[in-house]
Amino acid sequence: MQPNWIVLSLTLAYMAAMGLISFSVRRHARSAGSFTSGGTRYPAFLIGFLLMSEFIGTATSVGTTQTAYRVGVSAAWNVLALAVGFVLYAILLAPRFKELGENTISGALAKAYGRPTKLATSVIMIFALQIVAVSTYAGGGTILAGLLNVDRTSAIVITGIVATLYVSVGGMRSVIYTNVLHAVVKYLGILAAVAFGLSQVGGFANLRAHVPEAMFAVDTVGWSQIFAWMVAGIGAVFSTQYVIQAINTVQDGRTARQASFYCAFLLVPFGIGAALVGVCAAALLPGIPAIQALPGLIARMDDLLAAIVVAGLAGSLFGTISALSIGAATLLFKDFYHPRRRSEDGTSSLRFVRSMTVLVGLIPIPLAIFAPDILKVTFLAKSLRATLAVLVIFAFYAPRFGTPRAAVVSILVSLVLTIGWFLAGDPGGIDNAYVALVIPLAVMGTAELRKRTTLRNEQVAAP
Repeated sequence: MQPNWIVLSLTLAYMAAMGLISFSVRRHARSAGSFTSGGTRYPAFLIGFLLMSEFIGTATSVGTTQTAYRVGVSAAWNVLALAVGFVLYAILLAPRFKELGENTISGALAKAYGRPTKLATSVIMIFALQIVAVSTYAGGGTILAGLLNVDRTSAIVITGIVATLYVSVGGMRSVIYTNVLHAVVKYLGILAAVAFGLSQVGGFANLRAHVPEAMFAVDTVGWSQIFAWMVAGIGAVFSTQYVIQAINTVQDGRTARQASFYCAFLLVPFGIGAALVGVCAAALLPGIPAIQALPGLIARMDDLLAAIVVAGLAGSLFGTISALSIGAATLLFKDFYHPRRRSEDGTSSLRFVRSMTVLVGLIPIPLAIFAPDILKVTFLAKSLRATLAVLVIFAFYAPRFGTPRAAVVSILVSLVLTIGWFLAGDPGGIDNAYVALVIPLAVMGTAELRKRTTLRNEQVAAP
């Protein structure tokens, strides 16, 4: 099979246009602060699209279709969990984060638990963002491999290098503008894929006739998995660095809440659409590896339709990597580099944050080559952030609960045990998301119990 040069050319033209946008706003990223913040205020609907774009990258698009190919439309729950997360975020946290004035998750937790927690939070968040980058490159490489007719390893390397160079140009402002456009194209792409898949099958009724009835049940994937996705998805929304950065680009708490609701509303049809694409692929392409569900469907499309879908996936890749790289670089700058500088040097600070953006973009490439199940790898990263989500809730609603030392222990123990549980294959069918959720509750609860016991004993011993 020869590479589809028409689709490739149209996709490259689209990415070149995005690159021009990034380059044109480069002048607004002349300091580390403007590079990481965007330098102005944006409307709620724009930020709603921006928030959505980070969560519907290639890992979600390809991963959802991959899972739906095996289990059906219930795979959409992994995206619906994010929608639920943003509804809760709008109600509970968006205005509070905006009013706090911090654009890092570590800075927010430091106000309640101190600098050690700040550093531990940065470590686990950077680690989680890198894991998401691994699954993003793996998904993007899978698509590019089919398009260019090259092996998956070469495609992942090409994808990673190009995406990293793309990200380092214009900073947060370019991320906002380009990611909103990416989100629009992603939407058009998934709708086009759904329409094409249904037309090839012969309509929705024929689709139901060609696949097992269980493929249309809402719980085929299993309620245990659905609840695990809820825990991980809500945790990710509550504690993702990029979400906090995006929320801090709006005018006030009310606008932050509106942006979160917009994002939740936009996520629902995307998740259902991606799952339907996987089911269509199961009917049309039985027996292929599940990870090839979306690429296999794209291969059957005409050039223009395929270009729209592939451009949307390319946008997903570059948009997600932009968000991840900006988030990780901001944490490295604010929590590790900036506190050690006795005097502010704008040039060296900007150089540092740009170089870190490149570094964190390149590191995940080798690991992406060996990524097995894209959706599982993605949700490991979300599971790790569930620990931070628990601490965020405590920090805003029960700041005296537990102790700063217990907060640090929660983060470090969760990092080790959650990853260990994942690598062990989730023993007993217990998802690693539950491990990440229980650890901070247990550690902080034990610390609170000890604190109250000590206080009670002191009161009894007092004359």
